[in-house]
Amino acid sequence: MIRYPTFQPTDNPLIFKFIKNLSDRLIKGKGTGPACRIYPCSEHSISRSQISDEALKVLSRLKQSGFEAYLVGGCVRDLLLGREPKDFDVVTDARPEQIKTIFRNCRLIGRRFRLAHIYFGRSLVEVATFRGGDSNGDRVLENGRLLRDNVYGTLEEDVWRRDFSVNALYYNAHDFSVVDFVGGMEDHEKGVLRLIGDPEERYREDPVRMLRAIRFSTKLGFIIDPGCERLITTLSGLLREIPPARLYDETLKLFLSGYAVQTFELLRRYRLFEILFPETEKCLAREKHGFPLVFLAKALENTDIRTGQEKPVTAYFLFAAFLWEPVRARVEAQIQNGQNEFIAIQQAAGDVIRLQSKTTALPRRVALPMREVWSLQPRFKNRSGDRPFKLLEHPRFRAAFDFLALRASTGDIDPELPDWWEKFQHSDEAEQKKMLHGSNRRSRRRTRFKSSGKSPAVN
Repeated sequence: MIRYPTFQPTDNPLIFKFIKNLSDRLIKGKGTGPACRIYPCSEHSISRSQISDEALKVLSRLKQSGFEAYLVGGCVRDLLLGREPKDFDVVTDARPEQIKTIFRNCRLIGRRFRLAHIYFGRSLVEVATFRGGDSNGDRVLENGRLLRDNVYGTLEEDVWRRDFSVNALYYNAHDFSVVDFVGGMEDHEKGVLRLIGDPEERYREDPVRMLRAIRFSTKLGFIIDPGCERLITTLSGLLREIPPARLYDETLKLFLSGYAVQTFELLRRYRLFEILFPETEKCLAREKHGFPLVFLAKALENTDIRTGQEKPVTAYFLFAAFLWEPVRARVEAQIQNGQNEFIAIQQAAGDVIRLQSKTTALPRRVALPMREVWSLQPRFKNRSGDRPFKLLEHPRFRAAFDFLALRASTGDIDPELPDWWEKFQHSDEAEQKKMLHGSNRRSRRRTRFKSSGKSPAVN
């Protein structure tokens, strides 16, 4: 058992106040006492050579200017895992305006959190000021949810404002040590994702942390701490209070990290998917083991493959796959009521995009290509005259064809259709004309059979 010293009043009130504050911080475990452990370079695997030159320049310049500066967050976590960080984040006691004075290549951004972006050509280093816990500062909460948090503090205070313990490790590039206030190194070694502080309070403060828990769990292969896990389903409805624009960004992070299939499964397990894609979830609930689930699983599997191969994945294609079943269901219903297929798909697309935008804001650069991909699907059936050549020239042809092939691979349409188009687009002009001639003959035969009331099998 550790016994903390008790302090008696002195004649000097300033000295007494300093000693009392130090004692309080030690007892609360928020100072440099037993709750804080410093791991020297011999006790961790991070090497200075793994850190980008740009990040090292920022750390060095801040230190030379008389400020504290550390690497923090995902970059430290990933370095400990032996992974190459996507970016390097720096935290300091310098205020945003002071950072801008030190770096001419700096731009201040953000309203909810004031940040400094320091540019080195195409490279970017993000610098944040230590956040504090002063409720009288520029910190705004509404119903427990954090709206603005520009309250500055110390390193010891900053750690308690972070979300997960494994994201609250600070790397000091000057003595090569890792500073740990919350047992993040132990959680890292155990592969546990644990929120700092009271889980319910932290989820209510920012419900997006539930999505981050899913994303980090799949990305890192960590388990979610049971105390944090059991609250997710109960509190999932809090995500409805998050602005749609922010949920759109978080959704892209969830499914473009290379673990889209596992992420989809966890989101459904914890009832978060129905918050992000309510119309799609309704379709999945009606057909639990049918085409919609198979189609989505295949689309996400292809997304993971492309991400793993460092090939681009467009947001509009991803959302087109997520929302295809609600569109398809509406189109089928309208066709049964006598509506033309082309008009039906336009109307269905408009309805689904409007409903989805209430949850995840769909930018125009995403919504319009989605509509085009869906609207081109019926046009693949037309394989006569000049229409196939016109479709080939459409700027969205390739994406629409990939979507058609995806549908065929999961049983939504006959594979013969995408096979024909695959051959047609890679054939020379003479071969294309032969294919069109054969297609026209088959089309006339199908018309004759239909008009005579007989089938090919009967003849």
